[in-house]
Amino acid sequence: MCESKIQTEILRYLERNGCYVVKVVLANKSGVPDILFCKDGLFYAVEVKATGKKKSTTKLQDWNLQKVIESGGKAIVTDKLSDVIEMIKG
Repeated sequence: MCESKIQTEILRYLERNGCYVVKVVLANKSGVPDILFCKDGLFYAVEVKATGKKKSTTKLQDWNLQKVIESGGKAIVTDKLSDVIEMIKG
């Protein structure tokens, strides 16, 4: 599945489940994750990749995801909605 379809699926799920969610199109710095959201007081970041491309992050993307984690949030790289659902529940 292409990245934009996966993003849409994730965004719809998050919106239906009461999250504050933002699809990042343009940010003031490079490497910002594709989707940022808040649920139950927790901050999450999701870098979405096309199916089969899950490991193709750049060093800058990895750095940004790590900063979210170091700041107390949760962050993942995924190519499917089920990973996001697991992250929220876990």
